[in-house]
Amino acid sequence: MPPVKRRVALALLTVAALSLAACGTGGGKSGGDAATGLGEKEGTISILAWPGYVEDGSNQPDVDWVSPFEKDTGCTVTSKIYSTPDQGFNLMKSGEYDVIAASGDAAARLIEAGVVAPVNTDLIPNYAGIYDFLTMQSWNSVDGVSYGVPHGYGANLLMYNTEVVSPAPTSWGVVFDESGAYHGRVTAYDSPIYIADAAVYLMAHRPELGIRNPYALDTEQLAAAAALLREQRTNIGEYWSNYRTTIQAFESGDSVVGTTWQLIANGLADGVPTAVTMPSEGVTGRSDTWMIGSGAKSPNCAYAWLNYIASPEVNGQATGYVGEAPSSQAACEFRSAGSCEAYHAGDADYASTIWFWSNPVADCLDGRTDVPCTDYAAWTTAWQQITG
Repeated sequence: MPPVKRRVALALLTVAALSLAACGTGGGKSGGDAATGLGEKEGTISILAWPGYVEDGSNQPDVDWVSPFEKDTGCTVTSKIYSTPDQGFNLMKSGEYDVIAASGDAAARLIEAGVVAPVNTDLIPNYAGIYDFLTMQSWNSVDGVSYGVPHGYGANLLMYNTEVVSPAPTSWGVVFDESGAYHGRVTAYDSPIYIADAAVYLMAHRPELGIRNPYALDTEQLAAAAALLREQRTNIGEYWSNYRTTIQAFESGDSVVGTTWQLIANGLADGVPTAVTMPSEGVTGRSDTWMIGSGAKSPNCAYAWLNYIASPEVNGQATGYVGEAPSSQAACEFRSAGSCEAYHAGDADYASTIWFWSNPVADCLDGRTDVPCTDYAAWTTAWQQITG
């Protein structure tokens, strides 16, 4: 990875120069306003994020974008890693963190609960370069008001052991209807949001259910997805939330097929016989947003972080490290050769084929008004019944 160059400090100084007076960050949808200016930085910032998002050199000495931020801003970073959207949501609700990198399903719930504040994008110069198809989406905005800065995006893919799983799978059927062939060695993501993966499969194979959006399931459609997942349960060896455990499971051979992140594939030891594919039915995925807590103790450092992490150089390094497309075309200058092309960076049509994690709500996201849809609470109950 190339070292983060000093010129990223110029963008940070630009932010500080926009205003002399600090303003509090208000609440989310339940009330509060975005900051109208920035002032003296508080000296500390607490960050909640996915694995690989806040690297300070402790995991790999040459992977460090935290230290330059601390040096340039005087904001000392403390961070905590979470593994599932629910963990991130619950931790952020504690009020102990200034900033979170939230996936779409958690982001929408954080906004609804008033846990995060609207952001003044005029105070974030690097926001202007972010791909339009990532900004002002249903999971990071409300009524034309932005609640954060997009980070990176990517698909939840299928990984398999090439020496065990044959022929090479092209369908999610290998982990659903055909999973019995790999009894006890199938792995799946441990979160209610994984129900959407089953719904994507059913959209293709049971069209009579009428599923048009995997996050908009009525009672009958949710029951069908839950039934498919209960059948899968008999062949699951591990539900994973900690990405390191699933790396170990594929390296040991305990897991041979299942849903994965590119970060997991990248983290496997050399020589582990695996491949990653996008199945024919389509995929779910993540589009993450950096958000500021409505009760942030360090709002000035928080704004500095949001601008810094969106700078082309840092965003290129951070998203490249975990295996995601960056949030801007300019970030591709700081990715390895061919990397942005491999992740279809900036390709709005490709991004539109990914069902990015969204928060299931009673008002159907597919536009239906003749029936209510099931909300996240119903999904959580169903998931608990599936996994026992």
